[in-house]
Amino acid sequence: MAKAITENTLFYGDNLDILRDYLIDECVDLVYLDPPFNSNRNYNVLFKDEQGLDSEAQIVAFEDTWHWGPETEHAYYHLITHGPDKVASMMTAMRGFVGTNQMMAYLTMMTARLIELHRVLKPTGSLYLHCDPTASHYLKIIMDTIFGPDKFGNEIIWKRAETVKGNFGQGSKLWGVNTDTLLFYRKSEANSFNPLFNEYSGEYVNNFYKHVEPGTGRKYQLISMTGPGGAAKGNPQYEVMGVTRYWRYSKQKMQELIAAGMVVQTSPGAVPRRKLYLDEGKGVSIQSLWDDIPALHSQDAERLGYPTQKPLALLERIIKASSNPGDVVLDPFCGCGTAIAAAQKLDRKWIGIDVTHLSIALQKYRLEDMFPGITFKVIGEPEDISAARQLAQDDRYKFQWWALSLIRAKPLGGQEGSKTGKKGSDKGIDGIINFVEDAADKSKRVIVQVKSGHVKSGDVRDLVGTVQRELAAIGVFITLEPPTKDMRTEAASAGLYHSVGWGKDYSRIQILSIAELLQGADVKMPPQHGTFKSAQRVQKGDAQQIGLDFYEESVEQAET
Repeated sequence: MAKAITENTLFYGDNLDILRDYLIDECVDLVYLDPPFNSNRNYNVLFKDEQGLDSEAQIVAFEDTWHWGPETEHAYYHLITHGPDKVASMMTAMRGFVGTNQMMAYLTMMTARLIELHRVLKPTGSLYLHCDPTASHYLKIIMDTIFGPDKFGNEIIWKRAETVKGNFGQGSKLWGVNTDTLLFYRKSEANSFNPLFNEYSGEYVNNFYKHVEPGTGRKYQLISMTGPGGAAKGNPQYEVMGVTRYWRYSKQKMQELIAAGMVVQTSPGAVPRRKLYLDEGKGVSIQSLWDDIPALHSQDAERLGYPTQKPLALLERIIKASSNPGDVVLDPFCGCGTAIAAAQKLDRKWIGIDVTHLSIALQKYRLEDMFPGITFKVIGEPEDISAARQLAQDDRYKFQWWALSLIRAKPLGGQEGSKTGKKGSDKGIDGIINFVEDAADKSKRVIVQVKSGHVKSGDVRDLVGTVQRELAAIGVFITLEPPTKDMRTEAASAGLYHSVGWGKDYSRIQILSIAELLQGADVKMPPQHGTFKSAQRVQKGDAQQIGLDFYEESVEQAET
C-alpha cells in the first residue's frame, strides 16, 4: 500500500519501487524527468579522475545497465500480462518493430515508470519528459498510449548551444545536434498552466512602438479595433470619427476609450486605432522553441561538475508555467537535483528520487548550500548502525560511497551501480577532501579510507604510509567496526598537522566509526571548501542568486 508523502523528501533507490511503495494516486502536480537516453554513454558522471592521481576507473554514479536480460524480460512480460490493454498491444508491436536490443530494454523500463508517473499525477497535473532524438519518437508513442494522444501538449525544442563539436573533419555527413526535446503531456484538459513572457527586444520595440505620447513620454503602438468576422461573430456596427465598421467593443466601451485619450485617428477618414503602451505590455509570449536558455559551461557559477546538469533557468521556466506555489514537484531521475533546487526556490514542495548514494549526497549538499537552514527528509539511506551493517553486507562498494558522503569526501575509483563491482587502482585511497591552506589558494588534501570488515592496527599504519607517500596533510580512517585500542594508539603516534594559515593543530591520522558519524562526528580539519563544488546560495525573497565566498576546487568538466 503506497504511502502519502507530503514533506520535501529525497529517496535513495529504484524509482519504480519507490513510486509504487510510497506515492499514492494523484498526489503530484508536476513531473519532470531527464532519464538516460543514449545507450552508448555513461550517465551522471560526477567527477573525472583527480589530476596527478592515477585511477583506472572513472567516477560513475549511474551506469547505463538497461540492457536486455532476465530483469528486462520479466518487466516486459509484466507489462504484457498486467498492463493496460493498449500498453500491452503497443509494447508487442514495438518489440516486433524495434527488436530485442538495448533500445527496447530502455523503452520497456521507461514504459513501466511512465505508467506509475501517470498514476501519481493529479488531474490538473502535467509531465515534461526531457529526451534527445535517439529515443524521442519512441517515447512519444509510449506517452500517447499511456496518456492518450489528445493529452499531448507540445514538443518543446530547447536550443542548448549555438555550436557543437562536429566530426566533419572525419568525414561526417550529419548535421551537428545542439538541441534537446521536451515532451509536454497533461493528465487532463484541466491542467494548470501559467503563460510566461520574455522581455521585448530592442529591435522589436523600435519597429513596433514608434509613437511617443506628448507630456508623459510613454511609448505606444496603434492596434486595430475592428471586429474580425464582422456581424457573424457578434461584433456591433456603428460610426466612430466618421468611419463605420464592425468593432471589437460596445459603443459605450468605445466612448470610454475615446474619453480616456486611447483612440487615435491618424488622418481624416482613416480607421481609428487604439493605443497599446509599451509599459503595459506583458512581453513576448514564450513559444515551443526555447532558444534563450544556454546550457551550462564550465565557468558558470551554478555548475557543479555534473555533465548532464541542466540550467536552473530551464527548470524554473517549467515549474513556473505548470505549477503554483505549494504544489508538489516530482523528479524521479533527479541526478544533481536541479529540478529540486528550482522547486524549493519557487516555494513548491518536492520529491526527488535517485538510484545512487553519490547523487543523494550531492543533492543534500546543494540544498544546504543554496538554502541555509532548510529541512527535508532522506529515505533509503542507513539511519542507524544496523542499517549500515546491512548495506555493507549487501554491497560493500555502495557502503563505501555512502560512508564517504557522511564527511563530504569525494570518492575515487570504482563504479557505484556497476554490476562487476570491480574497484579501480586507488592506491589505498577511497576518497579525498580538499582544503585551502594559505592566501595563495594552494589546495591540500585529506585522504580517506573506508573499511566495512575486520580492522586492526596494521590498517592504520598502512594509512600513515599512504598519507606520507601522497604528501597529504591528514588521513581519515572510517570503520564500520569499533576501532581497537591499538588502532587509537597507532593513530595518536602519527602526530599532528599544523595549519599555518588557520593557526591550529589537527591530528594527522583520525579514526571515525560509522556509529560516531551517525551521531554527528566529523573530520577535524581546516574549513572544507571544494570537495563538491558549492552551490550558490539563494536569498529569501530574491530571484537572484549570490555566490558563496568559498574557494571552489577546479574540477575538469566532462562534455555534455
